Amino acid sequence: MNTEHLRERLSGVVAIPVTPFHQHGGVDSEAFVRVVKRMVDAGIQVVTPNGNTSEYYSLTAAERRLCVELTVQATGPGCSTLVGVGGSVPEAVDAARHAQQTGAQAIMIHQPPHPFMSAAGWFEYHREISAAVPELGVVLYLRNPRIDGATVARLADAAPNLAAIKYAVPDPVRMATVSQDCARPHLVWIAGLAELSAPGYWAVGATGFTSGFANVEPLLSLRLLDALRASDTEGALRIWELIRPFEELRARHESEHNVSVVKESLAQMGLCEREVRPPISTLTAADRQQVERMMMQWQGALQSG
Repeated sequence: MNTEHLRERLSGVVAIPVTPFHQHGGVDSEAFVRVVKRMVDAGIQVVTPNGNTSEYYSLTAAERRLCVELTVQATGPGCSTLVGVGGSVPEAVDAARHAQQTGAQAIMIHQPPHPFMSAAGWFEYHREISAAVPELGVVLYLRNPRIDGATVARLADAAPNLAAIKYAVPDPVRMATVSQDCARPHLVWIAGLAELSAPGYWAVGATGFTSGFANVEPLLSLRLLDALRASDTEGALRIWELIRPFEELRARHESEHNVSVVKESLAQMGLCEREVRPPISTLTAADRQQVERMMMQWQGALQSG
């Protein structure tokens, strides 16, 4: 796939699949494929195994490789696999090369988890990883407001395979500032805080958004995308209001249930177990009932068109 085609797909719904677990704790490969195929069949064109909603930091290196292989198996030519990589530079490079060998089209480099970071070090971290896989597209996962547009532009010039920025700083004004100062029109800017942030970030230049909700009701995510592309503000906000309680439940208490809410929804649909790994936990009975009520509303909205 050429970079231009990849950028077209990134200007859409970038879905982050959960990693289903068996009750005994291992990765449930059948459920993983089932969830991914359901999204792809609905029209999702980018799937990101080993993202944060995938419980990236709870997975072993072998499990992450398995999730990449399962995703490539489940997606096919109509969908791009964007593999989350991170950790030390050698670890990220090994994961990126495995992604390439498996048949993925791009990597998403997680925000470096190191407690100490300079802008120059941030640049070098991403440059080294990007240079190791020049044939793959690269997406930055940018969560640090200290990284400015000039630094992103410098990286874009040093890494020709840089395709997009998944911007996850909760400040659309900052995204506008960084993207304008970067001034590299070939880069795609993705609203990295899911559907809840999409309309606001769309107004300042985002052309795609990430989604964990797409695991559950991918058609509603795609309808939101269509409304944003059509500049249908009323229609977009109508869908946004349907998704809003779900995303607010995920974001509550510093996102402690970001993954658990998604898995609970899938469990109620019979698609996978609700099991998660520490340091997160499953929902309370009251929260499970709230999820059930939301799902009934979504079904009604989809049936009414």
